Amino acid sequence: MGRAFAYVILGGGVAAGYAALEFVRLRSDAAAGELCIISDENVAPYERPALSKGYLLPEGGARLPAFHTCVGANDQLLTADWYREHGIELILGTKVITADVRRKTLLTSSGETISYTTLIVATGARALKLEDFGGSGSDAENVCYLRNIKDADKLVSVMRSCPGGDAVVIGGGYIGMECAAALVANKIKVTIVFPGKHCMERLFTPKIAEFYENYYASKGITFIKRTAVSSLEISSGKVTTAILRDGRRLQADMVVVGIGARANTALFEGQLAMEKGGIKVNGQMRTSDASVYAVGDVAAFPVKLAGGDVRRLEHVDCARRTARHAVAAALGGDGDIDYLPFFYSRVFALSWRFYGDNAGEAVHFGDPDLAASPTPKFGAFWVNAGRVAGAFLEGGSAEEYAAIADAVRRGAAVKDVAELARQGLAFVAPRDGRSGAARSRSGGLCGRCGGGGGDRPTYAWHATVGVAAAVSIAAFAYWYGWKAPYVAKRDS
Repeated sequence: MGRAFAYVILGGGVAAGYAALEFVRLRSDAAAGELCIISDENVAPYERPALSKGYLLPEGGARLPAFHTCVGANDQLLTADWYREHGIELILGTKVITADVRRKTLLTSSGETISYTTLIVATGARALKLEDFGGSGSDAENVCYLRNIKDADKLVSVMRSCPGGDAVVIGGGYIGMECAAALVANKIKVTIVFPGKHCMERLFTPKIAEFYENYYASKGITFIKRTAVSSLEISSGKVTTAILRDGRRLQADMVVVGIGARANTALFEGQLAMEKGGIKVNGQMRTSDASVYAVGDVAAFPVKLAGGDVRRLEHVDCARRTARHAVAAALGGDGDIDYLPFFYSRVFALSWRFYGDNAGEAVHFGDPDLAASPTPKFGAFWVNAGRVAGAFLEGGSAEEYAAIADAVRRGAAVKDVAELARQGLAFVAPRDGRSGAARSRSGGLCGRCGGGGGDRPTYAWHATVGVAAAVSIAAFAYWYGWKAPYVAKRDS
């Protein structure tokens, strides 16, 4: 028993939806049944980051079909009907157990063999479990992870079972910080535990982290840093106490674990080249096998901005962009991806964005003082070899975010870091349609983004994603976890 398709997308997450939409736009004359999507989830692709905010709201939480792809980019809503109307086969609730790249076949758990001419691997990543770090307790009724709708449903159910209770959040990265905010909104007391010196340690500087930790503390959230959860006490199938490595005991009515993710590469180990924990691809997102592409969390690709260094980026914007680029390449496009690394978040009354690479010297600007303003505007530039390599901004406008993105993409020259700190946003602030650092350059705010000019960059997703998403799905936040060893390994 088997079926054959010209194009197969393996995976049903964010990247799959954006790849399908790009396919339809570029191949409007495609025959019905030319493309299929295979997913182990039972629903059409959706904006997965919605699960960590909008889905968890105590009232009026987001539910499908409201956040199917591609509403996160202020684009079409791709329901199951949309796929049928465009002749795309959705093979849902189906797990692929083996892949044979040489024979171009996939074997499903039901015993069906699916063959392809071109394969796009969009298998994403899985949430790391306590057991991955030598711990235990993942199967307890009140221990929650967050990667898919099933996880989110469990988290909602557990939150509703313990109003006013105590939650222990393991992990101080994207998922930990985002879930902590959702727990507070649901009237649950929160303690965040992680071994690092500060939250979001892979991205935030100590000064930036201090602001967010103080803000969270003002919401009643407690941080316990430089230690880890060594074990969980379980009674009648539920965690009652989290025991820390330093001996402290924390009462726990529920536990949320956000300790990173691992790319789902197992099907292709030994068949495709691997790097940085993912499937290595070239600038067209093509793997070491010419008939296979990889996109999203699972893809390790060269980043031009980083001198061609291969990176694997676990963030929704990367999933969207790499998916579109892979489809274009598979259908005959010849350009290499030129991706500007981009991360962002909105939580409580806060909103920040980061562009580029946090390499080099961090030059802070603005005043992150909660006493002066409940929503201050501040940020940092990272200066490497005399040029802006990265930029972070909290509380900016669409124009200001676009301006710092442009400075990073251009590698704006910095002669004096002290002067840069003094100028802050004035270094890139729009003036007569141009950034302060680029007044002598043509092409407007985003002169290297392919035209457009003025104060509306043509790299529109980078520049306007927060505004567009706010219109489409106002309550959603787009945060993903960062890898970190948040759970102490047991002694062997």
